[in-house]
Amino acid sequence: MDTRCKNRFVATTKEKWDLNQYWYSANTIASLKKEVQEHATKVAFLSTPSVWFSLENSDIKNRSFFFDVPFPHFLISLLMICLWIRSSSCKNIVSEAAHWMSLQVDSQWEKHSNFVYWNYNQPSEVDRTMHHQFDCVVIDPPFVTREVWAKYSEAALLLLKEGGKIILSTIPENAEMLKHMLNVKRQAFQPSIPHLVYQYAFFTNYESANFSFPNPEVDS
Repeated sequence: MDTRCKNRFVATTKEKWDLNQYWYSANTIASLKKEVQEHATKVAFLSTPSVWFSLENSDIKNRSFFFDVPFPHFLISLLMICLWIRSSSCKNIVSEAAHWMSLQVDSQWEKHSNFVYWNYNQPSEVDRTMHHQFDCVVIDPPFVTREVWAKYSEAALLLLKEGGKIILSTIPENAEMLKHMLNVKRQAFQPSIPHLVYQYAFFTNYESANFSFPNPEVDS
């Protein structure tokens, strides 16, 4: 018997691979949705639109926001080169260019009142009215580097209330770095991201019963 879930967002929203945009599987989204709806009342979804769109609890969905901004492919490539050569001046130029370009690129979700147009290269520019207003953040950046995670971590800590919950996905090799940044630890449940070539892990800053067992979609 086929036990796979169906998800309208995954079925109707095309991934943009040139923007490092890959969706979780429908089953993984269902697990995230269950976790969020059991443990949160107002959530900031950082680069995780698939989870916001999949929420079934209308009260949580209406109170929550999803933060994202598409970046042109050439800026992504240039940023990766700068990170590789560790050039601070190069990264500053890319950051400024990304900020300018983010103002020129229309978002496919800008019509939604719960969408926040956000440049992750300037994390402190999150609207002050949103500071410390969320009891949970769900994070999946387009890159796995320390530099990018530092920016997402800064934004997450600005958005979270004291004692707020963190759910994130990234490569397992980032475990020590993220323990230092966000005090999270790896969970047994690994997300399925069908078109991503390497395996991610889930991390949380609290004990999660839902993520305490392996994901049957993912080979152990």
